[in-house]
Amino acid sequence: MNILTIRQKLQDIIDNADDEKVEEIFIKLIDDANQPYEWWKDEGFVAELEQISTDMDSGKDKGFTLKESMAQLKARLNKNG
Repeated sequence: MNILTIRQKLQDIIDNADDEKVEEIFIKLIDDANQPYEWWKDEGFVAELEQISTDMDSGKDKGFTLKESMAQLKARLNKNG
C-alpha cells in the first residue's frame, strides 16, 4: 500500500470516527511520537549498520574522510542557503 492510500484511509477513519475515538487516536499518536527511538532494538537498522561496517572493513566501500564530508556539507549549505 502506498503512502497516499494510507493517508486517505487514515483521513477516512478520522472523518467517520466519533469525537472520543478521534481523541484516542490523537493520544496514541502523540504517545508514540514522544517515545525515544531505540535504534539498537531495530534489527533492520542494526543489520544495515553491520553491513556498512563490513563493507568499509573489506574496502568495498571507501567511505568519506572528515574533510570530504565537510566539503560536501558546505557545498549543500551554500546551494540551499
